[in-house]
Amino acid sequence: MTTLGSASAEPGEAGFGRLDVGETRDGTTIGLPVAVINGADEGETLYVQAASDGDELNGVGVVNRVVPQLDPQELSGTVLVVGITNWHAFQVAEHRNPIDDTKMNRAYPGDANGSSSERVAHATFEAAQRADLVLDLHQGSTSRMLNEVRVRCGRRHRLHDECLELAKVFDCGHVLDQKGPDGQLARAAPDEGIPTIDPELGGAVGWDEESIEYGVRGVWNVLEHYGFVEGDAEPESQTRAKRFDRYGAPAGGIVNFEAELGDEVSAGDVLFRVTDVFGSLKAEVAARGDGVFWRSRRLPQVATGEYVCSVGTNIDTA
Repeated sequence: MTTLGSASAEPGEAGFGRLDVGETRDGTTIGLPVAVINGADEGETLYVQAASDGDELNGVGVVNRVVPQLDPQELSGTVLVVGITNWHAFQVAEHRNPIDDTKMNRAYPGDANGSSSERVAHATFEAAQRADLVLDLHQGSTSRMLNEVRVRCGRRHRLHDECLELAKVFDCGHVLDQKGPDGQLARAAPDEGIPTIDPELGGAVGWDEESIEYGVRGVWNVLEHYGFVEGDAEPESQTRAKRFDRYGAPAGGIVNFEAELGDEVSAGDVLFRVTDVFGSLKAEVAARGDGVFWRSRRLPQVATGEYVCSVGTNIDTA
């Protein structure tokens, strides 16, 4: 029998339950929704989690679609799933845990006796450590962003090649291969010998069907490539960026973009213009170097110095 929290499943079965991570202010137990899909045949273990940032819902959409399709009788190995990781933030549709004002994906590997976020990170990290592969499903918060996968362990890490292979297998077409901040699950788990990636499934308010489908297909690619289910998914060439150039607004007003997500841009190409509310030009911003137009703000109004967009640079094919 395989268990995760109160979920348990014999070989060839699926089980659902809750993973206790603390209590609310009225003393009610907080239980993250979890699933165990225990294959009829032996194999590796895949850990999947979603919504470690409470307003990033596309990963929840992926879990919502994938789990019902998993037939434990046709599965080799085990899939462990935490459907909602940042419980407090999810309840109020916020990015950070409102109990301790913490971004959950900066709290790993966590602390069993720490803050609210550290306790959740500790409990979910324990689950992730049981796996051979980890998918930490994210999206670009409410920004507009390419569907991409992030390799966050750093290119000199001993597990870099395994993480990059996992990113290629997930196959969103774009990979950001840049060492991430301390406290990310995709930084902490490779240190324990577990290949881990952050699929960043677009950016939206609510659910974005196209990005959810990218994620569903990506999870199935992983299941097929690593032998959990029958299939022939193989890594294909990905456009890889090794860093970001960020651009802010030189003046306040309304942003008008000249580049679309995924466009290749060259140094000197105009990325966006800022006008006043009546359409008069106030500023024009061009690319500082070559790259791919990767991410942009969703709302058109900006203040001086406010974030506008990002260009992926140091581009090659992975």
